[in-house]
Amino acid sequence: MRNAIKLSVFLFFAMVQFTIAQEEEEDLGTETVTVTKAYTPTISDAFKIKSVPNLNDSIVLQKKDIEYNIFSVPVASTFTPAKAKASAVKRMPPPVLFNSYASAGGGNPANIMAKFYTSHTIDRESGYTIGLDHNSSRGDFDNLPLNNIFSDTRLDAAFKKRDRDYDWGIDLGVQHQLYNWYGTEEGFFSQPPFTNILLDVDARQNYFMAEGGAHVNFEDSYFKGAKLQYRRFWDTVKSGENRVIFEPSFDFPVGEENFGIRLKADYVNGSFANADLNNTENTAGIDYGHLQVGVNPSLTLLRDDLSLNLGINLVYGLDTQRSDSNFYIYPAVTASYRLVDELAIAYGGIEGELVQNSYYGFVAQNPFVSPTLTIQPTDNQYDSYIGLRGQLLPNLSYNIKGSYTAENRKPLFNLNPQHSTRFDEKGYTFGNSFELFYDDLKTLGIFAELNIDVNRNFTLGINGNYYNYNTETGNPAWNLPEVEGSLFLDYQIGEKWFMGANLFFVGERKDFSQIAQANTQPFDFPTTIITLDSFFDANAHIGHRLSDQLSIFVRASNIANNNYQRWANFPVQGLQVLGGATFKFDL
Repeated sequence: MRNAIKLSVFLFFAMVQFTIAQEEEEDLGTETVTVTKAYTPTISDAFKIKSVPNLNDSIVLQKKDIEYNIFSVPVASTFTPAKAKASAVKRMPPPVLFNSYASAGGGNPANIMAKFYTSHTIDRESGYTIGLDHNSSRGDFDNLPLNNIFSDTRLDAAFKKRDRDYDWGIDLGVQHQLYNWYGTEEGFFSQPPFTNILLDVDARQNYFMAEGGAHVNFEDSYFKGAKLQYRRFWDTVKSGENRVIFEPSFDFPVGEENFGIRLKADYVNGSFANADLNNTENTAGIDYGHLQVGVNPSLTLLRDDLSLNLGINLVYGLDTQRSDSNFYIYPAVTASYRLVDELAIAYGGIEGELVQNSYYGFVAQNPFVSPTLTIQPTDNQYDSYIGLRGQLLPNLSYNIKGSYTAENRKPLFNLNPQHSTRFDEKGYTFGNSFELFYDDLKTLGIFAELNIDVNRNFTLGINGNYYNYNTETGNPAWNLPEVEGSLFLDYQIGEKWFMGANLFFVGERKDFSQIAQANTQPFDFPTTIITLDSFFDANAHIGHRLSDQLSIFVRASNIANNNYQRWANFPVQGLQVLGGATFKFDL
């Protein structure tokens, strides 16, 4: 068997050798290859192998769950932790708050001030406040023949209550003011026919005011709220005025926008027992009454950087004494756009309204008016403005605005004529009181303001206004300055001391004086133009807290001791220093 296997292997290798020899001896010859196309090799797309191949095996092994347990063996330890003591944190004492305070002070020339305020909570939803404010002076000016004492006292009280969906409240207020028409020309009572009447002149005027109001505001309601106010104002010369204002408001969502409606009814009526001082005889008094009914629909659009309010102001005005009525249409469009975050915000608008003038409002502006005024509403056709405001630094903000307004029947104050034949019950007929001159006025204004909050303890602000007036009559804008400016600062010096100051500047103004003559029209009265000098007034105060409840203060007014004239022939008091104390307590 072994020999047979050896023979078979020998024959196999012999045959292989014979075959190779035959192939080496064979002549393959030569051939010609013709290329008919240029060689353009390409690279075939590579097929990415799937990172997770599919398993097609018919047998899939299942993973077997492994269960294990940890056998915990306690180990003895010789480490004993030491007890630690928490570090003490210095806690700031909470501020001591009081619900009431009283302040009083006195100074030259016989100036007295007093204030009282309390705010008391009845329960979590309701409470009331009471406030009293008094300022008076009994000092006399040198070389002024008429008394110049004044007094202003006001008492206010309010009650408020809040429920889950609404809040309401009532307000009450009374006020008494005492002023004197002391502004006569120098040497006036030394000239005939006034040389013998000085002792009989009573130039004292008393004003009285009583008002009450109520308001209600609703949450999650189309009816947002309403305000109602009534005011009675009168004096000691048989003048009286009533005014009622009612203002409801509604808001309706319109998609992503808000549609609002503001309604207003404003009625004022009153009478003066004496005739206008442009008349040389005191024959008949003056009655007036004006009703305004207005509706102001508006659509508010809010976007990321844009706030736009599109509205219109429709007003019906009725003069109840003359039975004369008019319908007014005013624009009410405002917008603001954030240009660069808080750095620059552009804003602008054009608005108009029918301004309801009143005896009370004119006395608040100029207490030396005569009780012989002609009261008319002002047609403020439009007030257009554009401005830029923002924060240059976290503690530095600015505001720049340009405006142009057009007003019809703009009330301007000017001196009443001097009368030598008309002697009313009170002494306001000697060119020492003011009347109203209505003119159509267009005003171009520029305003700039800068506020600096250095820190929580120091703030500083400065602002200025420039006005250019154009009147329909061609007269100056009586008693309106072209330039105004002010500066204020407050500084908290440590925990005990505090101080502040305010300075203001008012530019030149124009007025005129007249001498009334019998059988002569008022525009033919002898007239003299008066130029009131510009003035600068500086005021400052400093105080010290003796305790959480008691502090003392000193105030200085008109530090430059400048007896300037805010109104023609009415100089103000010079340097005034007043000291006092404030006490806080719980009532």
